[in-house]
Amino acid sequence: MIKEFLLPDLGEGLTESEIVSWHVAVGDIVTLNQVIADVETAKAVVELPSPYAGRVAQLHEQAGTVVEVGAPIVSFEVAGTDTGNGGDAGGRAGASGATAEGTAPAMFSPEEPQKRTPNLVGYGAVPERTGRPARRRWLTDGQAQAPAAAASAPAPAPASPNAGAAEPDVVAESSVSPTAERPRSTPPVRKLARDLGIDLADISGTGPHGLIVRSDVTRAAEENAADVADVLGDATQPNVGARLLPPSSADPGPAPGVGTSGVREERVPIAGMRKHTAAAMVASAFTAPHVTVFLTVDVTESMELLARLRGQKTFEGVKLTPLTLAAKAVCLALQRHPSLNSRWDEAARDIVQYRYVNLGIAAATPRGLMVPNIKDAQALGLRELAAALGTLAQTARAGKTTPADLSGGTFSISNVGVFGIDAGTPILNPGEAGILALGAVRQQPWVHDGALAVRQVMTLSLSFDHRLVDGEQGARFLSDVGAVLEEPAMALALM
Repeated sequence: MIKEFLLPDLGEGLTESEIVSWHVAVGDIVTLNQVIADVETAKAVVELPSPYAGRVAQLHEQAGTVVEVGAPIVSFEVAGTDTGNGGDAGGRAGASGATAEGTAPAMFSPEEPQKRTPNLVGYGAVPERTGRPARRRWLTDGQAQAPAAAASAPAPAPASPNAGAAEPDVVAESSVSPTAERPRSTPPVRKLARDLGIDLADISGTGPHGLIVRSDVTRAAEENAADVADVLGDATQPNVGARLLPPSSADPGPAPGVGTSGVREERVPIAGMRKHTAAAMVASAFTAPHVTVFLTVDVTESMELLARLRGQKTFEGVKLTPLTLAAKAVCLALQRHPSLNSRWDEAARDIVQYRYVNLGIAAATPRGLMVPNIKDAQALGLRELAAALGTLAQTARAGKTTPADLSGGTFSISNVGVFGIDAGTPILNPGEAGILALGAVRQQPWVHDGALAVRQVMTLSLSFDHRLVDGEQGARFLSDVGAVLEEPAMALALM
């Protein structure tokens, strides 16, 4: 029996998504909730699990295709009889995973209770096998290296007449074995990998029989951190003028020089994250009347405080940067100036003032600009805030930021100082009343205690929605943030 899987609405109210890559090919055996594809929405790349267990009969769309919600993307050949749900991805019909010999086990009897398994697209199909599942057998090194005859055997032809329409090159390019196992690890290690944005398939386990252990995951996270520029890095810049930075990871690569032979221009489709970012920026710029104010502050005491805190055992394992202190200062200042932590609801003719802070951090990723946010940042201490910033950065770099992480922000920070930039006029994240840009920390001549001295100086740039925030309110908020960064002890006065 053939079951079609329709592209679901991934919970964001979007009308289309792009298939980034397939994890399966025609003829592969899949299990319930096995990840079959990476799908890019306007906000993030998410893993799409299979609502059925059975054999892949047809891939209706190729990788790179933009598909409308509700359109069929893959067909499965499943065991059993039709229950009347047709191609509904939330139907109760489905087949269990195949055995080692490739045969389907017995189905549930109608009288047996069937428990539905939650997944990304609803409750999916019901596992149609009872009894205790067989234990996974650890492979010896010799067995792991020897190709299995069953794995290399060609899959039988699909039963559906439509299955023959599947593109043959998709099958030929597939290197997925029908009986391939997912990387072996324990649940705590898998959770750690998810939190750090690490793909276990890219890790070689050092535990018994190739088991992936905690140290393998942390080592991979450290290697990733070394390979990618840290968007939460120290914004301290020497006074050497402009400096050459590596190109953005979001750019496709260096373009040929002017006057060279070959193609003189290239057209790139407007899709995915770039399409969403463009729409959001245009909507924000032409809906909210932007006002930007600037303040240059002496942050020498803040830099000295960070140096002292880095040497304390309490802050071992977390990265402390000017952004950490600025994030804390913003949370404190928002309590005194709630107009900066509000939203203009045109439809309801209301101004929504938040009693919590979901602090967005603008992050430059290979997919483009993203603004994930830290939920209830106002409730976090300095160490917890630093740890949350580190996790946010690692997840964004790995492309594992979820739609939930990108939704619900109330105020944002953009740390342009890591690129050597002093100031700017940031555009508001849609639905937010304010965004603060942090400039580079530079050594400059400054009047300190009535005398000229070399001090560490930073420029703050605050953009706000003038419908929600008066000039006085914006100025007082920025003054409070600057006061904390100039003299960290002032944070006690704002608590």
